Amino acid sequence: MKNFLLAILSGFILALGWPTYGVPLLLFIGFVPLLMMEQRVRVSEIRWKKLAVFGYSYFGFVIWNYITTNWLQYADVFGASFAILVNSMLMSIMMVLYHSIAKRATTNISLLFLMCLWMAFEKLHLGWDFSWPWLNLGNGFSEYFTWIQWYEYTGTFGGTLWVWIVNILIYKGILKYAAEKSVKSIQTDGIIVVSIIFLPILISLGIYHSYNIEGEQVNVIALQPNIDPYSEKYNVPNEAVADLLLTLTDDKITSKTDLVVAPETVFADNVKINQLEDMYFKSKLDAYISEHPNMNLLTGISFINFITDKSKIKEQSNYHSSGIWYDDYNSAMMLNKSDSVQLYHKSKLVVGVETLPYQEIIKPLIGDFMIDLGGTLAMKTTQDERGVFTTDNPNLIAAPIICYESVYGEFVTGYVQNGATVLAIITNDAWWGETQGHKQHLSYARLRAIETRRDIVRSANTGISALINAKGEIMSSLDYNTQGALAGTLTTNEKITFYTRAGDYIARIAIFVALFVFLITMFRRSRVS
Repeated sequence: MKNFLLAILSGFILALGWPTYGVPLLLFIGFVPLLMMEQRVRVSEIRWKKLAVFGYSYFGFVIWNYITTNWLQYADVFGASFAILVNSMLMSIMMVLYHSIAKRATTNISLLFLMCLWMAFEKLHLGWDFSWPWLNLGNGFSEYFTWIQWYEYTGTFGGTLWVWIVNILIYKGILKYAAEKSVKSIQTDGIIVVSIIFLPILISLGIYHSYNIEGEQVNVIALQPNIDPYSEKYNVPNEAVADLLLTLTDDKITSKTDLVVAPETVFADNVKINQLEDMYFKSKLDAYISEHPNMNLLTGISFINFITDKSKIKEQSNYHSSGIWYDDYNSAMMLNKSDSVQLYHKSKLVVGVETLPYQEIIKPLIGDFMIDLGGTLAMKTTQDERGVFTTDNPNLIAAPIICYESVYGEFVTGYVQNGATVLAIITNDAWWGETQGHKQHLSYARLRAIETRRDIVRSANTGISALINAKGEIMSSLDYNTQGALAGTLTTNEKITFYTRAGDYIARIAIFVALFVFLITMFRRSRVS
């Protein structure tokens, strides 16, 4: 029973440390009860120790996953259940692998393995087909952005490393106290723990107060049309949407407005990609831009492309029952006084909604299963490069980041490496209702601002549209379930941060260390029977 309670305690502590409601100091002790549970199981006489570690861990991780991400059920109950249960299972497997190493290695080596293994797991979650990095530990400090200004050097993996170092030191202190029964014996350890927690915070505060946001100011407008995606979005013609966006823009636009940003797939009535120029809604937008020649419009749009050349069929292409193959795109486009239209196709897709992972395995088992969130049920087609949108102003180069893509730190640096001087996040967070979902999604945008030192304009259909500066401060925002337009200024930046250049180097080092420890340890005889 005590092991069970320890696992549950970890789950609740980790959940209570998560944004946007939690206090991230709790993350520094969140894994300690789980580590104590594993140690108790390891030295016990029970059989099936690995199964016990897995089972206890699973209860704790389900609690953490459910409390922090249960808002997924408002979009789809099956999708939420899958994400929560499978992610908890993967986390529990990390504890079982640690348990296997801990039986064969010293305490320090096994804990080093666990820390590096966890970062390897987080890195996996950023890249594989079942990608779900929402609970990567470095994200947990997004609301306390003044603590993590050094993310411009480490990215969020610096936060994960920070969390694990403190958890490990506290756990070792508890073991030491249990063995020696002396407070004096752990006083030095306590000072070290406090220093490791607060020294990075002090360094961050120094960076925060000394960092100067320098560059050319540009005037932007973020539109929030507040269209209900469940009952309206896919039933409203593109022409009516264009009228609404232009009406909202009229309230804020001036002769100095440089960039107007509209949400993800706001033009939801699929447009044939080769017929865009002939669409009536585009002629309305073009006419408006001709009246405001300094304006650049960045907006989300759904495209479809029917494939006539069979050699161009991709793995992500869709087959219609009528015998036609087609590509379906969740895209961003930039319109301005230039005759050309700039396009970018979303490339980090939502599992089960926009992509079916490991098709060669899953399709034969369940068919073309996709979660219905309205609109066209189809695999989305992506592009390889992070496209950026240019304007007549050489200092204004916008990164068109579509929804879920904003959760991926190294992915976003690709836009900056390609020249982006500001980040434009377009999203539709209405699927989750008035929950933590849209609040956490907004909060994670702060991390991208700090990592790249780029100002952000965020346009949400129904969510929270906002302007965020390069320090991660939300300068202004529109409330959830509010229709309107948000005007303000952003500062462009051409400088490249260390993290933008180096990417997730901490995770790559961790993968190497974890693999090295695993290979030299697993062939040893168990130290504990």
